[in-house]
Amino acid sequence: MNTDIKNNLDQYFREKLEQHGANARGVDWNSEERQRLCFSQILKVCRDSQTCAWDQEFSLLDYGCGYGALAEYLAAEAVPIQEYVGYDLSQPMVEAAREAKWSLGDRVRFEFEEPIDETFDYVVASGVVALKLQADESAWKDHVAATIERIWKMARKGISFNSLTSYSDAERMRPDLYYPDPRELFDFCKTRLSRQVALFHDYGPYEFTITVRREN
Repeated sequence: MNTDIKNNLDQYFREKLEQHGANARGVDWNSEERQRLCFSQILKVCRDSQTCAWDQEFSLLDYGCGYGALAEYLAAEAVPIQEYVGYDLSQPMVEAAREAKWSLGDRVRFEFEEPIDETFDYVVASGVVALKLQADESAWKDHVAATIERIWKMARKGISFNSLTSYSDAERMRPDLYYPDPRELFDFCKTRLSRQVALFHDYGPYEFTITVRREN
């Protein structure tokens, strides 16, 4: 990751954590309800696309895990997960996650060193595309592409990520956020990663989720 991008993101979330604590606001969601909605969307990759049944006993990397809220969501929804690993570049976030008591017990671990030498059944990334801060638009676009390719290499079965959308209302757009055309990211995944790509843009006007599955 570009050092300036990494340092800016790290500082931003340190301040958010100090200001709001380990909760949805502390990782820049406006509510826990919105956070849970996004979790339900990115986890679609872990379900059978035809029956919607959960995959069984799978491992999951939560890339950009924050304080680990997805781990508790998995437990609350009784998702049949074998192992959950949360990674975040912010050490204070990871420390906050490690201090919490998780219903998944010893199936959970958190890291602030990117687990690039490991592979997981699925890798999900919620919110890692949106916040570009002071980054140049072109540099951030390259960063997003590199991030998608990196998590793909760590996934044995599939990946999922969400993003704000270029179809957002112009008057609501912020200069520190990234609003890509969902068609461009769909095409990137379809042509560079796999033919098994799905785009979900039906659960809110301002964002979308993309899932990419390995081809059998």
